[in-house]
Amino acid sequence: MKNVEIYTDGACSGNPGVGGWAAILIYKNIEKEIYGSEEETTNNRMELTAVIEGLKLLKEKCNVTIYSDSAYVVNAINNNWLEGWVNNNWKKSSKESVANIDLWQQLILLLKKHPSTFVKVKGHSDNKYNNMCDKLAVAAIQNFKNGI
Repeated sequence: MKNVEIYTDGACSGNPGVGGWAAILIYKNIEKEIYGSEEETTNNRMELTAVIEGLKLLKEKCNVTIYSDSAYVVNAINNNWLEGWVNNNWKKSSKESVANIDLWQQLILLLKKHPSTFVKVKGHSDNKYNNMCDKLAVAAIQNFKNGI
């Protein structure tokens, strides 16, 4: 199986507000950038969307390392929150409904296809690809606001 790295980031202008997401896929020194926007969304939805859209681009089963500055996304996977939410019929330990169920369900299907490891990176720091994703996500917001 191919080993692919995916760097992701999401951004929002207001929360909720106009949002942008970005992902950079890397395979054997080949980089592919993708990004997009939504009119009315949240930062967490954009973080999840970035991961989902990155995984959707893979044409065959791959081993994936996903780098994100989103504690929400990384902790949900690495701390088994997602598994607990599914087992508790999409309820958190507080008995409140989990947010973004539609996106979590999409992610679950993609993770069944692509064995993935999630790595938390420090946002707005010295990680080249995280910084690139941040710039792309913010640019996606600006493009949306400018009608591009």
